[in-house]
Amino acid sequence: MTVIWSRLSCIVLLNRGQRNISLFSNTTPSNWNKVVSDAEKIVGYPTSFMSLRCLLSDELSNVAMHVRKLVGTKHPLLNTARGFVYDSRNNLQMRGLVVLLMSKAAGPSQHTASDLLPQDMVSGIYPSQRNLAEITELIHTAFLVHRGIVNLKEWTNSDGPLKDMQFGNKMAVLSGDFLLANACTGLAQLNNTKDKSLTDDINMVTWEEQRFLSHGALLAKSCQAAMELAKHDKDAQGLAYKYGKHLSLGHKLNSDLQPFVKNSSAGPVTFSLNSAPVVFHRQIVGQERWRYQLQQAKTIGTVDYTKLRSMIKLEEGVTSTMDLCRYHGNKALESIQCFPSSEARSALENIASTVTKF
Repeated sequence: MTVIWSRLSCIVLLNRGQRNISLFSNTTPSNWNKVVSDAEKIVGYPTSFMSLRCLLSDELSNVAMHVRKLVGTKHPLLNTARGFVYDSRNNLQMRGLVVLLMSKAAGPSQHTASDLLPQDMVSGIYPSQRNLAEITELIHTAFLVHRGIVNLKEWTNSDGPLKDMQFGNKMAVLSGDFLLANACTGLAQLNNTKDKSLTDDINMVTWEEQRFLSHGALLAKSCQAAMELAKHDKDAQGLAYKYGKHLSLGHKLNSDLQPFVKNSSAGPVTFSLNSAPVVFHRQIVGQERWRYQLQQAKTIGTVDYTKLRSMIKLEEGVTSTMDLCRYHGNKALESIQCFPSSEARSALENIASTVTKF
């Protein structure tokens, strides 16, 4: 009991302050939480239980004890840790949830091997598929932790003591590596294995390739692997892969759109210059005009994002991004129509439909 109290104390300390990170971030439709909640009931239990088990493990409780030292600094690892504890938009478990829904929607294969017995299924899902969902979450969590490494060349006194920032970087590397090691162990235990940087001339083809590799490949491959574990044929595996791919890209496009569609009075505006609306805009106006606009939006060397956003919204970059988002949402919906009608398939359809709402 004392050990659990110690761990929960760490969690409370990490939870102080505002949360700045989520896995499927910036999706704002009011019915998102309900869609996720309904989907969790279909697969048997909330996949957030996986995150809770991870939080209370001996190894990660030790990490939490060390991360407490970063309280009061601006190290991004602290915000990442808060995000694991306080996930008001149900984003943490989303990738694992989609894998479980895909597993249940497809059901057992007609070519099921002798080691896959219907009585082993819980809520229509094989244990190996649940393990895969957890591994999927672990890999993406490791990605988030590794992304929290600070460039110390840009460190300032306002970020916190240099030694604390260096310590935070070490924790981010070691914690992320620990999660990846656990994920690799889990993948091996499934006993089923198969053997460009962004530049000034980036276009949307390059953008989709890059974003799929960094955001979509994990979910797409996990959905495909869920079918493989249930011994579904190549066609079913390919359709599951397409759902994960198009859902991820649609969600990323939706996320990139948020700074351009939300109320301008909501607070300071910021967005990536490699976000989809910006890339579309750069294609439309051309590189020379884009560089000129970027220079016009700079004030004392800093980009005025509010001014730049106004320039971008005058062209068709935002509407083009919306159209592409709807395209990927529709492709995700199309890919699961061959699965039998069920609650799980309906939940997958609701998720795909939600990412096309702005």
